[in-house]
Amino acid sequence: MRNKLKKDLGLFDVFAISTGAMFSSGFFLLPGIASHYTGPSVFLAYLLAGVLILPTMFSIAEISTALPRSGGAYFFLDRSLGPLMGTIGGLGTYFALMLKTAFAIIGIGAYAAIFWEVPTKIVAIVATLFFMALNLVGAKKTSAFQKVFVIFLLVILVGFIADGLFSIFTSDTITNESINKQFTPFFSNGFGGMFTTIGFVFVSYLGLTQIVSVAEEIKKPERNIPLGMILSLVVTGLIYGLGVFIMVTLIEPTAFANELAPAATAAEQLFKWLPDNVGVLLMSVAALAAFASTGNAGLLSASRYPFAMGRDKLFPAILARIGKKGSPVVAIFLTTALIIVFILVLSEEGIVKLASTFQLLIFIFINFSVIVFRKSKIESYDPGYLSPLYPFMQVIGITISFILIIYLGWMPILFTSGIIVIGLLWYHFYSKGKVKREGAIFHWFALLGRHQYDELENELMTILKEKGLREGDPFDETVIKSKIKIIKDTTNFDEILNKVSDYFCKELDLNKEGILHKFFQSIPDESVIALPGILVFHAKFKNLLHPSMKIVISKTPINGTLPYDDYEFKKPIQICAFLINSDENPKQQLRMLSRLLDILEREQIVKTLLKMNSHREIKEFLLQNERFVSIKLLEGTPQDIMIGQQLKDIQLPKDVLVALIERNDKTFTPNGSTVLLTDDVLTILGETKSIAKLYKEYMSYEIEKLDTKT
Repeated sequence: MRNKLKKDLGLFDVFAISTGAMFSSGFFLLPGIASHYTGPSVFLAYLLAGVLILPTMFSIAEISTALPRSGGAYFFLDRSLGPLMGTIGGLGTYFALMLKTAFAIIGIGAYAAIFWEVPTKIVAIVATLFFMALNLVGAKKTSAFQKVFVIFLLVILVGFIADGLFSIFTSDTITNESINKQFTPFFSNGFGGMFTTIGFVFVSYLGLTQIVSVAEEIKKPERNIPLGMILSLVVTGLIYGLGVFIMVTLIEPTAFANELAPAATAAEQLFKWLPDNVGVLLMSVAALAAFASTGNAGLLSASRYPFAMGRDKLFPAILARIGKKGSPVVAIFLTTALIIVFILVLSEEGIVKLASTFQLLIFIFINFSVIVFRKSKIESYDPGYLSPLYPFMQVIGITISFILIIYLGWMPILFTSGIIVIGLLWYHFYSKGKVKREGAIFHWFALLGRHQYDELENELMTILKEKGLREGDPFDETVIKSKIKIIKDTTNFDEILNKVSDYFCKELDLNKEGILHKFFQSIPDESVIALPGILVFHAKFKNLLHPSMKIVISKTPINGTLPYDDYEFKKPIQICAFLINSDENPKQQLRMLSRLLDILEREQIVKTLLKMNSHREIKEFLLQNERFVSIKLLEGTPQDIMIGQQLKDIQLPKDVLVALIERNDKTFTPNGSTVLLTDDVLTILGETKSIAKLYKEYMSYEIEKLDTKT
């Protein structure tokens, strides 16, 4: 697919993008401004904001591991609440991200002006174009640049905090009396002022959620997304809380409230062990790195919104175009152009409140979306991470966001209302006729007696296939232990069904009539999937200890009909696959089924399997991954050292297993006392690195021999 993004980003990439998007105005600009609302307790507002974003973070982590797709909040809202809410959420979040990104990039120009006499906005525009170039070469290279920013920034900030705490608690010039004076009164405007401040600085943590807009490009999303977000929140929350505490302690309250560079001002009283003004210089350079980091991550994240909406026909399809480097080129160009427009025509005042208000509204919708997905009972909704304390966590998240919106005032609420109206008009006049889907909320309605949108389940099943197996899913083990039956004579469905039922009856201690009923007498779409030339039967039973699979390959088309009304096949059936699992783990059954379908949907699959006469070849084809290698024991090769030895005496890496042996055209599962013979073919499973080592050790000889012959 041309509009499918590469999965290049790992755990540290997630941490770097999220953390880098949070450290800019939140640390280097907002603390002094925010203190207007609550006084010295502003550092507590930062800590509380980090805690209060937790419910939404858990909800976002759950949905993004179930639906790792570009577009973040837009995609979640579209697939849960429908395309109308998706349009509103996507458009609003897109503009909020661009405004925040433009504000950060303007910060680059402002801080650059401290060192050189340069026009602030010209520097900001040049920086925007530079970040555009980085994004065009791909998310991986963008993230690599991001990691450099973040590492440098964290080193400086940790040094600032360490030196600050040391000075506060050990310096003779900072006494308990002076600290008490700095922190009195602690709440200058009561608890109302504290809530206003929390809502104001909430924007400082929005980078935490930006990572989901690139979820489609993250490897192992069920692990890396929640873990990366949690690590980022812990690190950022501690640095915000401790860093702002140091600023409040060192800077006189009145001056602090009007200070636009509080970190640099505080640094003037620190780093005494460095030459004059080096501390200020370091903090200024750190601020530049922070603004650059936020600008880079913001452009990366924001550009995925029009890309995703273009892919879903809510925006023009050209925005979904992927370049040669795997980046959404047109979406990046559009986002860059709009950011430059904002830099040129907008002032910085009020941007933080506007962005925070709309994001808080989106957080309300996202928390509600988790409830909708869970209530919809869609089997293929399979998050790799489940939000704790459902649904109380989501209700708390909704309540917190609603309260903070109220305290932010009428102006940002009116702005948010304006974005909603624009979204409604865009959907009505442009998108409505092009989009034929509905969200998961219709499946919830179906449980209440209303209709549902069946295509959503198909889309979630497709996402499930693309995500692949989860760690611990026994697909490989099931393939290894599966029963392969190759039929050369003419056969029919009745004969196959009876023999398969007999096999599962004996293998799993099941009732034969129950098997027949599960596979063949229920609604076809629930028990059998038809592919060209292939039928895949699947079912779940109680109290099974392990899944089981049987593959039947007929060299001639299978005769007879199945007991389904109006069920026709485009091609004669020659392959039947049967997969059974426990009903205690339906999600695992779906993942294993989706993996099997992913293999059986490949081009020329029927011809490929019909050419195979070895059970080992068929099983290896079904494995189709980097976790196995096939080695033939031949004399005069590196592997002839194994010939004549028992399997338990062979020196193999600890994390590999000899799963199959093919000998004299027969395949069996060995044990430790199995003696290896010449011409045995071993199928070895294990971790990728160990398998690669075995391949290099035992198969390079064969490759070199082939090269010599050619």
